[in-house]
Formats: sequence, structure tokens, C-alpha cells
Amino acid sequence: MLLYALLIALALVCAIQAIRAERLLTSALWLAGVSAALSIVFYMMGAYTVAVIELSVGAGLVTVLFVFAINIAGEDLSFPPPLVPKPLAWALVIAAVGLLGWSALPQSAAEVPAQESTFAAVLWGKRGLDVLVQIVLIFAGVLGLLGLLAETKAPLDQSVAQEVIARREDELAALQKRVVERERELV
Repeated sequence: MLLYALLIALALVCAIQAIRAERLLTSALWLAGVSAALSIVFYMMGAYTVAVIELSVGAGLVTVLFVFAINIAGEDLSFPPPLVPKPLAWALVIAAVGLLGWSALPQSAAEVPAQESTFAAVLWGKRGLDVLVQIVLIFAGVLGLLGLLAETKAPLDQSVAQEVIARREDELAALQKRVVERERELV
């Protein structure tokens, strides 16, 4: 039991360090540490397949993808305004933790007579916590991608009208230059 607590504490320390790290590459490596610690916990609990998948996908593939994305996007230290307001982000985090806690609690239910199983009954009845965690992870991934792909400055620094006016003025200056050159040739 002490080893479980130490591994969970290690995963929490790595997660906190991933949030606190100033460089994205360092954060990606701390997240790999979280996945490695969790894979050891899964292995000790007897979920060997889940442990191998967590180690290979969580610590391996995701870390490689993060490093690749950081190399492509660059490590810009200026932070754009957040896409999601802080109160909404906190509300989503609290709701996700609440749903996970509620799903993890044992639920007392009266015996239900045997009936034909439907896809929804099997999916939510027997694998509800797994599906909920996957939904939260997909949602977090989408928000992360939106944050990665968000532009740091507006696509147009000036209004469209000003841009059109500037283009027309350039064209007019080029036309006037051609007229002057043409007049010189005629004289």
C-alpha cells in the first residue's frame, strides 16, 4: 500500500512540475514521467495490458508528438490570451473531477432481472468510468490543440478597408511611374 501511495505521489509531483515548467519541452518530459508512474501502478494492480499501453502511448507516443509539435510551432514565450475564461476552465475541471469521483464510488442497486443487453447498456453499464475518462481526455486534447493552433496576433493588423486602400495606392503609384517613363520615351 505504501508503494502505491509513493507512486501516486510521484505522479502528482510530476504533474505539478509539468504545469509549473516554463519551457514546453520540459513540460512534455514531466508528463512522460506521470505516464510512466501510472503505468507502474497499473502493472502492480494486475492490469498488464493497460500498463503496457499507458507506457507505450502515454509516455512514448504522446511525448514524441509533443516534442514534434513544439519543434514545428516553436517555443514562443509570449502567452496569448486564454481561449477559455478561467472561471469556465475551473468549472469544467471541478465538474470532471466530480463526475470521476461519482463514477468511482460503489453504487448500490437492486438486482435487475436479466434482459437483453443493448450496446448502450454494455458501454455505459460496464465501462462507464473508462468511457468518461476517454471523453475527458478527448475534450482536453481538443482544447490543447486549439491552444497550440491559436494565433498569437490577429490575422489582419489593419482593417480590410485600409488594406485595400494601401493596395490601390501602390497600384496607382506603379501606374504613375509607368506614365512618367512612357513620357520620357516619347520626348
